[in-house]
Amino acid sequence: MSARLRALVLLLAAAGVVFLVVLDSRSGPSPYTVRALFDNAGYAAPGEQVRIAGAPVGTIVSEAVTSGHLAVVNLAVTTPGFTPWHTNATCAIRPQSLIAERYVDCSPGTAAAPALPLIRRGPGAGTHLLGVDRTSSPIDPDIVASIATEPVRVALSTILDQLGTGLAARGSDLNAVILRADPGLAQTNRVFTVLAGQARTLANLARDARRVLGPLAAARRSLAGFITSGAHTAAAAATQQAAISATIHALPRFLVRLRPLMADLGALADAGTPALANLGSSAGALNRTLTGLVPFASRARTALLALSRAAAASQGDLVATDPLAGRLARLGTSATAPVLALASLTRSLSGSGAIPALMALLFNGAGATNGFDADGHYLRTDLQVGSCTGYARSPVPGCSANFSGNPGGRSFTATAATAAGAATAAAPLRRLLSYLTGAGR
Repeated sequence: MSARLRALVLLLAAAGVVFLVVLDSRSGPSPYTVRALFDNAGYAAPGEQVRIAGAPVGTIVSEAVTSGHLAVVNLAVTTPGFTPWHTNATCAIRPQSLIAERYVDCSPGTAAAPALPLIRRGPGAGTHLLGVDRTSSPIDPDIVASIATEPVRVALSTILDQLGTGLAARGSDLNAVILRADPGLAQTNRVFTVLAGQARTLANLARDARRVLGPLAAARRSLAGFITSGAHTAAAAATQQAAISATIHALPRFLVRLRPLMADLGALADAGTPALANLGSSAGALNRTLTGLVPFASRARTALLALSRAAAASQGDLVATDPLAGRLARLGTSATAPVLALASLTRSLSGSGAIPALMALLFNGAGATNGFDADGHYLRTDLQVGSCTGYARSPVPGCSANFSGNPGGRSFTATAATAAGAATAAAPLRRLLSYLTGAGR
């Protein structure tokens, strides 16, 4: 074989391989097929959808009838991710619309159960078998409605009579057929089974409910009032919907600003824990103290009542002292200057040592005139007897007590300026005397 011929053969072989690869890639993966057995597959036609959790995942490929009078529905699942199916998978034929269209609603089961068995040979070889015990079919509404018609009702009565006779000894088989005939009955049976297992719990629930509902029944008026008030509250809140909405919108910002305060409150609570603990240990003493205050409060009440009566009785006298209080206020205002002058005088006397000197004079004078011997104290005196010492109603020549002058020519009469100053200084004292004596009213 020449080199050119060998090259042509290799080129044709490579082209064939590429063609097969492209063809295989276009055909895609083979679908996952399931042979589902139903008691009744009426109105389920090839081409209708197969759904899992409401999502279409495949179609009905074909239908057939087994030798045991079961309906065979061959399903093809073409959407990846919904396979493989397991032995706890379920399928039910459900109505898709009001014109008798149907679809198959399935659940692939859980990985805890084994995978569906693969049929190796015979009818349905190469597909996975889903038994009749895992499928269900609904009863069409038109069949239920036709029971009310006269011929069907009579025929149904005859069938039921004959079934009662023929199935008298096959109750368990009839129960299984009924449960498979309607999936709702199967679910009801499961519910009853669960309730039977929870009988003790349900009994306790009934007993506890009776204990709770008894007081509620006794207070049903209050409960009804609470519900009515709640309705009124809800109606009032509905009228304030805009304000409530604004408050809720402002709540996040408020919470952000509240966070530092809550942190401070937390720190305060931590710091106050020892104080509260000490307060708790002192609670007994505080309780005894407060208990002892009860008699004191009872006696204080009597005293307060007496004080109230005394205040009421003296109210007139207190009101009558209002003019006196006014005069005392005016007196305090007028006595400001004399008091300031007196304060200045006392500071001057204290600073110059006049008061200690006066005290020393009085002490030494008393000591000079008062003697003490074996008989006790005696007063030193020097009687002056003369023509001017006797009492006389008329002037005696040569005897006078008037300071009209002295041999040096100095007069004891005050000058005009001195007299004016004395009068000015004495004016506040005269006003004080006039207020005290009532002349300034």
